[in-house]
Amino acid sequence: MKLRSKINLYTAALCALVLISMNLFIYIVFSKQIYSSHLEASEVEMKKASAVVAQSLGKVSEDALLRTYVPGNGMIQLVSMEGKGLAAATSKMEQRLARRTPRYFASETGGRIQYLGRDYSFQSMPIILPSGGVANLQITASLEPAAGIVRTLGLVLLLATFTALIPVLASSAFLGKIIIGPISSMTSIMSEIRRSGQFKRIPLKSKSKDELYQMGDTFNHMIGLLETNFNKQKQFVSNASHELKTPLTIIDSYSSLLKRRGLQDQKIFVEAVEAIHSEAIRMKELTEQLLLLAKHNEHWNLRIEPMDLNPLVIASAKAFESAFNREVILDHSGEPLLVKTDEQKLKQLLFIFLDNAWKYSDAPIKITFGCQGDAALITIADKGIGIDEDELPKVFDRFYRVDKARSRKMGGSGLGLSLASEIADALGIRLELESKPGIGTKASLFIKK
Repeated sequence: MKLRSKINLYTAALCALVLISMNLFIYIVFSKQIYSSHLEASEVEMKKASAVVAQSLGKVSEDALLRTYVPGNGMIQLVSMEGKGLAAATSKMEQRLARRTPRYFASETGGRIQYLGRDYSFQSMPIILPSGGVANLQITASLEPAAGIVRTLGLVLLLATFTALIPVLASSAFLGKIIIGPISSMTSIMSEIRRSGQFKRIPLKSKSKDELYQMGDTFNHMIGLLETNFNKQKQFVSNASHELKTPLTIIDSYSSLLKRRGLQDQKIFVEAVEAIHSEAIRMKELTEQLLLLAKHNEHWNLRIEPMDLNPLVIASAKAFESAFNREVILDHSGEPLLVKTDEQKLKQLLFIFLDNAWKYSDAPIKITFGCQGDAALITIADKGIGIDEDELPKVFDRFYRVDKARSRKMGGSGLGLSLASEIADALGIRLELESKPGIGTKASLFIKK
């Protein structure tokens, strides 16, 4: 059975059970109340009649006296201690009661009885006869009016139950559609994804932000992560096969040259070893960058902690100066720059821009850092070859090189700025790049405090 059918069945069954139980309770309580009220009324009439009959016996004929108090739908009679009827009066509608065998009761009694398949109220009270003997004054009245009311109540409640089940069934079907709708959409989209191999998302229209909306939103987020990871893996394979082809070809060529002529020609031997070593280093760096780019930002295990930017920038500049023997000029106020970020990833980001500045300029590199509004600002400026305005938006694309020949010669892979963009996105840092050909390039890092 489908889930929608189960929801419809269980909801309708539960509501029907509640309605039936509630109406049955109402029926039982109300019917008891109706019969009780009729019995109480009969008891009151009995007390009134017995008081008058006891005083009037011997003064008025028994038949005439009893006809005065006979119920409109019943019988009144006097029964001797021997169980014989002394006198009786019966209404026209209940002549059958006259055939009922009388019975004497030693004490006052009353209740509900059945005779010939019909309900009656019965009241019996001892009275003293003029002769000094004791007899029963008994009044029997039909409960058919009360039974009619109870039957009408039962019919009304039955019709109300069936009438109420119609909107219950409709609402359960509507509820099933609401609940199953997103699940059916998920199933359909998953089947379509499996069939077409393309990632798709559930259109979300609800504004209530309920659990079903959250489920759909979570599904879409999961599909987004899968699509991102799939594209990263696909791009990793494409990038790796594209970028590793050249160094592998160079290594293969020089290895073959070494095998043929390396032992005879010292110059060729040195050239081949240098080329192989250089390409091996570049392949190592390239592989590390590709592996990092293949990861999703959420899998970088970031450690966001409060820190002062000043020591980090100063230490990074000194380390770069020592490693590449290039002067780095620092311009800052010395005031603490407190931010929340990942120290290692930010240091890696700084080294990417410092490395670019070193590769494409010979002049000293200038680092300026301080506050700008509600953010800390770090700028890295060089006086290098610069970048044309039409090429500036493309520099963050993977494997894009402004000067391809020079970049290849310097060991660039075209992944540095792409990796910088990924790191900045993960850390919530805004990047801005300004450049003019022949003047230089300035990279600005805006870090939220």
